[in-house]
Amino acid sequence: MSAGATTVWGRAEQQDFRSRVRGTLLGLAVGDSLGAPVAVLDLDGVRDAYGDDGVTEPGAAYGRRGAVTAGTQLTLFTVDGLIRAQVRRDTGAWHPPTDLHRAYLRWAATQRDWGPDERRKDNGWLAQEEWLYARRDPARALLMGLGDEVMGTLDAPKNPTARGCEATVRSAPFGLLVGWEPQLVAQLAVECAAQTHGHPSGYLTAGAYAVIVHGLARGESLDTAVRRALSLIESRPGHEPVGEGLQRALAAVRQGLPSADRVEDLVGDGDAVGALTVAVYCASVGEDIRHGLRLAVNHGADSAGTGAMTGGLLGALHGETALPPAWVAELEGRPTILALADDFAMEMTQGPALHTPTTSSPAWLTRYPRP
Repeated sequence: MSAGATTVWGRAEQQDFRSRVRGTLLGLAVGDSLGAPVAVLDLDGVRDAYGDDGVTEPGAAYGRRGAVTAGTQLTLFTVDGLIRAQVRRDTGAWHPPTDLHRAYLRWAATQRDWGPDERRKDNGWLAQEEWLYARRDPARALLMGLGDEVMGTLDAPKNPTARGCEATVRSAPFGLLVGWEPQLVAQLAVECAAQTHGHPSGYLTAGAYAVIVHGLARGESLDTAVRRALSLIESRPGHEPVGEGLQRALAAVRQGLPSADRVEDLVGDGDAVGALTVAVYCASVGEDIRHGLRLAVNHGADSAGTGAMTGGLLGALHGETALPPAWVAELEGRPTILALADDFAMEMTQGPALHTPTTSSPAWLTRYPRP
């Protein structure tokens, strides 16, 4: 199916899809919040602070339990941008990377402004959420890449040396475009990642992660989804580290019982490739979502990033009802995340009933303006 195809969804299919959308976004946020308190500690520091077992339950970060980082913030703006792209398509405009760039600029404004600017009617509802106007240690590449109006592209990427996992974390929603072909999902994720992370390891990892989420959201196994991602990136220049990381993750699954030391070995340089390697491994070997997420955050690299990526995979694979209820209950921004997830699911399954080139729901266009 292409990006322009129209699908008729049955009720059971819509319910399953919504569960996986909710699971992906909530799972990502839960993993992010679990890793946030230890994101700057090495493994010895984690054990000194939390004992030999490391982090086992959500702790306090940024003054509260369940707090999320810039990774979750940007992921929500990815969802917002994807919905806006679909709505803008009625006007004849169809260039999702531009719509995503505009969404990311709206996030960048939350890092500069004191609070929502209600005079900006074209901001839509998400940019009016006051809790998002909290600066949660955004990486320098994010602030530099989105510090002006110029959009980075694959031909002229922003921050050509940036290899961090921030662009990969925010790419999970691209995988929820289940009506798209995997190669189109990969291309969109790669193009949007290059807006802030211009090193091939930065943007190709984002493409691979989006394709894996895409396979899981379609009901495939994790192994099948990973192997598809491998096949889709192998023709792109600079793909070797990403492919080697995914192969390393698959091989580690067969190398005995999981442990924090084994995860530490997979982290590598602590870049996007290492984060993806850890996420795929932890999602593969976790006995349940709690176990997988605990494995994903107890190491010396970006624990919030690896926790978020692992949570996104497990949420897409199992749906929202498999997430730890107590962890979800105290999650910062949960009402916003749920509302956005349901809006995305409704747009993707029933978009023509919400807006057409000639007739549209005024409430929907207020939430997701076309400009």
